[in-house]
Amino acid sequence: MRFLFSWNFAKDRKIRYINKFELRIYSQNGEDGILQTIFYKIGTKNRYFVEFGVGDGNECNTRFLKEAHNWKGLWMDAKYKSNDIKKELVTKENVEKLFKKYKVPKNFDLLSIDIDGNDYWVWEAIKYYKPRVVVIEYNSVYPTPIKVAVKYDANFEREADNYFGASLSALEALGREKGYTLIACDSNGINAFFVRSNLVKDRFLIDTIVNIYKPPKFGLKLDGKYVGYKKSKREMISI
Repeated sequence: MRFLFSWNFAKDRKIRYINKFELRIYSQNGEDGILQTIFYKIGTKNRYFVEFGVGDGNECNTRFLKEAHNWKGLWMDAKYKSNDIKKELVTKENVEKLFKKYKVPKNFDLLSIDIDGNDYWVWEAIKYYKPRVVVIEYNSVYPTPIKVAVKYDANFEREADNYFGASLSALEALGREKGYTLIACDSNGINAFFVRSNLVKDRFLIDTIVNIYKPPKFGLKLDGKYVGYKKSKREMISI
């Protein structure tokens, strides 16, 4: 994989502060740079991705890999449809059926989950497929060690409030159970990055979840600090 940036660091040197490699090309925040750095360190197997919650595809986590590095994969979204995007509402009941429908390989390089709601439950439901890297949106309104998520609802609809997704601690525990290590969160407190634990050794220096966690840098401000969106009438459930 051709490395885009001019930063010099030995490929055999462990990376700890991966946030310094953040760069936005097509991603919402600095995900493009973080992902490229991760794959620079662990290499690629088939350059195949799956991303759902991709929107119209203009701003997403895999477009840069697709266009700059010739990756191939599956884009899905509940609202948008095009030649590149399959219009599908992804739920925990159908996620693996959709993977099978679109011939996703069992082992592939990257899974990106951003559905603004049932993210935790859908990732939990993926059993057969084994992505090497997972990017998933977390609810940074809830700091560590709080473990909460939305109550599962296959027809979940996001409102403009803080009721969405799952806390970082909930996702970290799930990832660990599935064989992944939390590597980083982007600086704006949007996405968390997980790598299969057997790929971490000699490549990354892992910090504590307390230090990896990034608070929200979006939404409303209270006393000069971001607090995400407005408080919801719906309550997250403990995991």
